[in-house]
Amino acid sequence: MKNFIVVLRIFLGLSFLFSSYTKLIAPGFFEITLLDQGLASSRDFAAHMTRFFIGLEFSLGILIILPYLTKSLMLFSGGLLSAFTIHLVYLILIGDNENCGCFGEMISMTPSESIVKNIILIFATFFVYKKSSEKRISILIPNIFMLLTILSMWFIIPIPNNKNFPFQKYSNFIPSGRIDLAEKEGLVAIFNLDCDHCQEAAIELSIMKKKHEAFPKVFVLYFKEGSTSVKEFEKISGSQFPYTLIDVNSFFDLIGDSPPRIYYINNGKVIKIWDDNFTDNIKSFFDLKG
Repeated sequence: MKNFIVVLRIFLGLSFLFSSYTKLIAPGFFEITLLDQGLASSRDFAAHMTRFFIGLEFSLGILIILPYLTKSLMLFSGGLLSAFTIHLVYLILIGDNENCGCFGEMISMTPSESIVKNIILIFATFFVYKKSSEKRISILIPNIFMLLTILSMWFIIPIPNNKNFPFQKYSNFIPSGRIDLAEKEGLVAIFNLDCDHCQEAAIELSIMKKKHEAFPKVFVLYFKEGSTSVKEFEKISGSQFPYTLIDVNSFFDLIGDSPPRIYYINNGKVIKIWDDNFTDNIKSFFDLKG
């Protein structure tokens, strides 16, 4: 039984470490999740919250693995998981069934799936609490470690300045859900749904995507001016990319003299812009053969 408790305790610690890691490798996704869920009032505040949670989960994971203050840590962990679970119940009640962000983009989980995961972890913390002895050390040691770990996140994951990134405000794409374009590498196409040239460009992108395995990801910002729907546009062009709808002001800010326009983005920067000859330009830029 003693060995089982040790294994279970280490499993709980690793769970928090893994949760921290999945947020650390793509903090922007967790930031837009906090925004969408109403937990943060702005992207800047969400960035600070993200670093706090990453540091909290990482330090908690390390402390749980160590054989000290186990009962106190189980109480804290159980309380934290319970608070997360209450929030997940709220998301279900308001109809939010997207990836809750518990494991970042690495493992997509709906609020319902995450509740099941949390309940299992809560029972595990309760079991370890009941069966473990409290090996005490000065409470200052874990508190200082946790504080320093949390503070270090602002140095380990500096908050990027993406204010000049033109796609910063677009964070939800159909059917993919939450996406932070500032963390993506790929193409962003600006299309008018009624534009013949846009439909032709979409056909070109679709053909290249099917033909080349290494073709970059494509995200589309559609402007709806007339009667053509997204489904009709996709049927005409034979394309199907993650998309979102934009307003008229955004559309004219993002196109050149006339649509379509395609951007190549990488790590929060616009690397290249094309307004015509898309197949030739994209093939040449990415060195695609055939």
